[in-house]
Amino acid sequence: MIIGRLIGWILVGCAFLVLGHDILLYLNTEAWHSILLGELWYNLNPEGLNLTQAIVQRYLTPMLWDPVILTVLLWPAWLVFLAPGVVFLLLFRKRRPANSRRFLN
Repeated sequence: MIIGRLIGWILVGCAFLVLGHDILLYLNTEAWHSILLGELWYNLNPEGLNLTQAIVQRYLTPMLWDPVILTVLLWPAWLVFLAPGVVFLLLFRKRRPANSRRFLN
């Protein structure tokens, strides 16, 4: 449970970092451009992106890369981090014990 919450908070933190980058870029250029996941990955590790494409197309299936992964790589990076982060936080949230819940009569 704690690992799931930790992963969720890390993903949400990454989403806000990327969104902060986008906002700072907007303040400097006065034109909104949300960095795409593929663009972020390429800026951080271009060899890793090319290697992943080669592995997926060669060892899995080329159809997985083009319509599926490529679509996700064209989404805003903050959204790709935020959505699963929120899902993780909701799935692994702390639950109250059953005997401490209050029932309204």
